Amino acid sequence: MPAAALKPKPLPTQSTAKRPVLLEMPCAPVEKRPLPPGRPREWYITHNRRLKAMRLAIALLDSGVYQPDQARNETIRSTAELIGVHPPSDTTCHMVRAFMRYNR
Repeated sequence: MPAAALKPKPLPTQSTAKRPVLLEMPCAPVEKRPLPPGRPREWYITHNRRLKAMRLAIALLDSGVYQPDQARNETIRSTAELIGVHPPSDTTCHMVRAFMRYNR
């Protein structure tokens, strides 16, 4: 019997699986704290957008999407629906890809 026949098959990843690989959800959500008062409105918008983009980037990495060019807007939006986040804008999708690119 050839040695290749005895070798076990590796576990499937998101890209090779027949069905989607389920994401592991965190046990408990992080306790929310109020944001600091007195900042301009744009600061709060950017801050929340960065948090959302980071959550989405982590979820994509957990699901097997490792390259920014694999993360099209449709993929990011379907992941947002899967983890229970409002659909992101084009700007947020761009930010998700930037996180994936520069955090390697």
